Amino acid sequence: MNHPSFHASTNPDKIAYRMAGSGAFLTYGELDRKSNQGAHALQQAGLQQGDRLALLMENRLEFMEVCWSAQRSGIYYSAISRYLSPDEITYIVRDCEAKLLLVSDRYTDMLSRLRDSLGPDVRIVFVGETPAGEESWDSLTAGQPATPIADEAAGTDLLYSSGTTGRPKGIMRTFAPLPIDTIIPPLMTILCVDMAGMSSDSVYLSPAPLYHAAPLRFCMMTGSLGATTVIMERFDPEDYLRLIGEHAATHTQLVPTMFVRMLKLPDDRRAHYDVTSLHAAIHAAAPCPAEIKQRMIDWWGPILIEYYAGSEANGVTLATSAEWLAHRGTVGKSLIGAIRIVDPDGKELPVGEIGDVYFDTGLVFQYNNDPEKTAKAFLREGCSTLGDVGYLDEDGYLYLTDRAAYTIISGGVNIYPQETEDQLVCHPDVADVAVFGVPNEEMGEEVKAVVQLKDPDQASPEMAQALIDWCGERLSRLKTPRSIDFRTEMPRTPTGKLLKRKLKDEYWPG
Repeated sequence: MNHPSFHASTNPDKIAYRMAGSGAFLTYGELDRKSNQGAHALQQAGLQQGDRLALLMENRLEFMEVCWSAQRSGIYYSAISRYLSPDEITYIVRDCEAKLLLVSDRYTDMLSRLRDSLGPDVRIVFVGETPAGEESWDSLTAGQPATPIADEAAGTDLLYSSGTTGRPKGIMRTFAPLPIDTIIPPLMTILCVDMAGMSSDSVYLSPAPLYHAAPLRFCMMTGSLGATTVIMERFDPEDYLRLIGEHAATHTQLVPTMFVRMLKLPDDRRAHYDVTSLHAAIHAAAPCPAEIKQRMIDWWGPILIEYYAGSEANGVTLATSAEWLAHRGTVGKSLIGAIRIVDPDGKELPVGEIGDVYFDTGLVFQYNNDPEKTAKAFLREGCSTLGDVGYLDEDGYLYLTDRAAYTIISGGVNIYPQETEDQLVCHPDVADVAVFGVPNEEMGEEVKAVVQLKDPDQASPEMAQALIDWCGERLSRLKTPRSIDFRTEMPRTPTGKLLKRKLKDEYWPG
């Protein structure tokens, strides 16, 4: 494992990052030069080791250039979702205490609101076409030395959760002036190299937004490995399949909603594309319905690798295709430390019983500026949760049932919505689905489903009843929705996470 600067010295003309749509690329030599100039520019702008900057950008080459500039300067970088409102962006920039905000020219229309809300303490610099009178990243870095700064140290990300159950949380690690080839978080080495078999010969196809933890960390890891990364500007299922063959991609990372969208392409279109170059298709971010995963293995072969982890990097489980086929529905076994399943009082539960999932790995993190939330995440030091519930089988494989926040309690019985969602999304007319609890005067809560159909014009009371009957044939009465509403589009982040909170809040006045 090496820093990109090493690969620049040994293979400077090799492509490090290429944009799938435009074809623009950065070689390792160019990445080294630009990140050195960026590091000098950041210091000139007043940022020192342990300071923070924020990025608001779509997928583009400068995204990686800025992150590597911060990485070799000992600076924290917070990538912000481009789909947030100016108020939400302001919250994150203030919370992470960024001194510098780098904004893509795509978001010029937000400038006045961001400047008003952030005030003079945050310096705003534009990437790309820069409005008159504003600072640009190009002008900041132009003329800077292409040699390393004197006090290089490994910076790292300070990323925010997607806010699926409340305000986004910044995941923070204590800064120490470590060598720039240090991998932070170290779990990425286990996941990418030891388990996925990535190397300098890999071609990694990245279909997801870079502001999210997994896509960004994987793209940073490929730079350390000396591999080539092809970054999609946005995910399109057929374009993605085309790119696998066009670039002979060996590794990729997806989320289950991407599987669903590809599987719902016509059979002849799916068969048209060559995906045989793929050695590993890694997936995470949300539970994958068993039928969907089985169909993907039948199509691509046993190359799927599933892992369960969070931006907190407090632990990770992994399941190869062979392990999943032997333990259908699992998200794998822990790669470091143990998994603990505990009841609300913190008492460890036996095999097969559902409870809160904790990683007992010894790894620690903190939520930025929120000691109370940090304390709630830990059962004890080094034993922490991401807020999910699940159970272990007799072989130590973990099965997730849902987020703890979305457990439905009906008549005193716990119902986990994931199983119902998995059944509904496999219906041929369903494009997307969310299941959660809504008020019921007698039972406390009842099961509600909100569905996005492939053809929105099919929405009707008759379709709702057909979907309820579909579930009733496959699930117990307790887990079958009592009612179904339709939406033309579900509130998902571009990384595939369902913002169920936004839907659920509509049904819980006050």
